[in-house]
Amino acid sequence: MAKAKLMDYDKALELFEPVLGFEVHVELSTKTKMFSAAPNNFGSEPNTNITPTCLGLPGSLPVVNEEAVRYSISLGLALGCEIAESSSFARKNYFYPDLAKNYQISQFDEPIAINGNVEVELPNGRIIQVDIERAHMEEDAGKLTHVGGSTGRIQGAEYSLVDYNRAGVPLVEIVTRMIEGAEHDAPELAKAYVATIRDIVLALGISDAKMERGNLRCDANVSLRPRGSDKLGTRTETKNVNSLRSVERAVRYEIQRQAQILSEGGTIIQETRHWHEDTGATSAGRPKSDADDYRYFPEPDLLPVVPDPALIEELRAALPEKPAERRRRLKAEWGFTDLEFQDVVNSGLLNEITETVAAGATPQAARKWWTGEIARLANAAEGDAGIDITPAQVAELQQLVDEGTLTDRLARQVLEAVAAGEGSPREIVESNGLAVVSDDGALIAAIDEALSAQPDVLEKIKDGKVQAAGAVIGAVMKAMQGKADAARVRELVLERAAAL
Repeated sequence: MAKAKLMDYDKALELFEPVLGFEVHVELSTKTKMFSAAPNNFGSEPNTNITPTCLGLPGSLPVVNEEAVRYSISLGLALGCEIAESSSFARKNYFYPDLAKNYQISQFDEPIAINGNVEVELPNGRIIQVDIERAHMEEDAGKLTHVGGSTGRIQGAEYSLVDYNRAGVPLVEIVTRMIEGAEHDAPELAKAYVATIRDIVLALGISDAKMERGNLRCDANVSLRPRGSDKLGTRTETKNVNSLRSVERAVRYEIQRQAQILSEGGTIIQETRHWHEDTGATSAGRPKSDADDYRYFPEPDLLPVVPDPALIEELRAALPEKPAERRRRLKAEWGFTDLEFQDVVNSGLLNEITETVAAGATPQAARKWWTGEIARLANAAEGDAGIDITPAQVAELQQLVDEGTLTDRLARQVLEAVAAGEGSPREIVESNGLAVVSDDGALIAAIDEALSAQPDVLEKIKDGKVQAAGAVIGAVMKAMQGKADAARVRELVLERAAAL
């Protein structure tokens, strides 16, 4: 799909003020679904995590998941919201091909949490407060797979398959109020806001928050207001964006696209739009009006949720440190520069690095492994399978390096084996004989052999040209299959050369 004509971003911001809004959907990691005892597991065979309730079969009745309610209250509190004394469920009616009963159980006029705010810190250090209108509980829909087309979308597909495993998974939808004043930082704010929500839910332990799996998804609303005007522009809603980078790119694209249309005298259609990662563009979805009639009515099979005030205070007392405060504390404790810490934040690996430090590694070593070699392995892994490396394993690997059992080169080899599921770092070192050769006798024998094979190099070293020792060191490292400390080999090479 070709991109629309776009205005230069800086020019767009000269002419228009962007106004934003976000709806973030968070799948909760409860053991069972929102209204049934069906397992809430990712990656199962299609249509295996289902019950009659998931399929809306006659006679089946929903029952509220208590743990999902607790998680939702915790999230509301972490967002600075007021928790409603009583909240109720409603039926939201429209055609869902992947929600068999053809309505979604959600919350309408009585959500569980209202009137909150979160502090969002941008990469340039700017802090923006984003006001939260509401956070409400609902159920997720299933998943459609369109087969036979070139894009994976329904257009051009020969047929579609439906998997109801996700139907009924607990969701919390977080809706912001209108966000003004972001200006040039609008795309960065979009990314940072979603990252902040992800950090909050991970700290609470209520969601896996893996955007590539759809555990956390963002609908980004963008409109432009002409400079000097107080009249809001028409907004578009880019649906289900599932990566931080894509949220940023989608908001920037919409600003440029809308600015171009408005500058040419055109009008913006209020509609949903789809983000295309391959082309870096959005495309039209369906027209959307503020007057959309979902025919909400109270869910007749569920009583209102009336949380005990003691439960709310218990959950409030258990809230983790706020993400922005935590980041500032960790940066100071670790002694990272602004650039080093921003590298960690941008990588999305702050939690993994924190846990690795807690397991015994230094902050610099933890950062090196996670943002370097592990990130490389993850990028090379195919699909959603990814790699399975734990912070404890990384800390153990670094301990082996620190104690001299492994060189960095051997450690990378061990890490690949860990990622392949061959065991812990120590187990792999023992089973594959990967420990560094620390016997000076074995090293000296290899050095003497290398020196005798390169008499010209020996003479250069004797003449004080110590850089020539590199050829001997390389030969020794090859003979030792890389299982030697290069610094120690260098010391011994110079000693042996002087003695011969």
